[in-house]
Amino acid sequence: MEHIYFFDGDQKKISWIIENIQSRSKENRIHAEYFYNVVTPEQSKYIALHVGIFWGIGRFIIKKGDVIKVMLDHKSMFDRLAKKELTDDIFIERRIKFIDQIIKQRDLDVRYQSIDPNENKATKLLFS
Repeated sequence: MEHIYFFDGDQKKISWIIENIQSRSKENRIHAEYFYNVVTPEQSKYIALHVGIFWGIGRFIIKKGDVIKVMLDHKSMFDRLAKKELTDDIFIERRIKFIDQIIKQRDLDVRYQSIDPNENKATKLLFS
């Protein structure tokens, strides 16, 4: 099955939406205490990407071998994930290792797509 995955984060919350032809699931969470007001907005987005995919697998929305179209509204994230450009941020690099591990374990076909920030459906969830 093919899923479209929107996600966002700031220094206080993370959010995500997983859409496919059968359903639309959305979620937002306050950061864990050790991330709350500590991470940068970009680091928070990586947390949202990681946690949301893991949540989608745990809820049986995302299954082994599924296609996930990840919508990226941040140029540096697109450059890092789609173009494989490295970053100096150790936190982000660690998060990417976790994300890559989930992708490999579940044999997911992840496709990264750049979008304009105003197209990110998950952003609204940060304020709810």
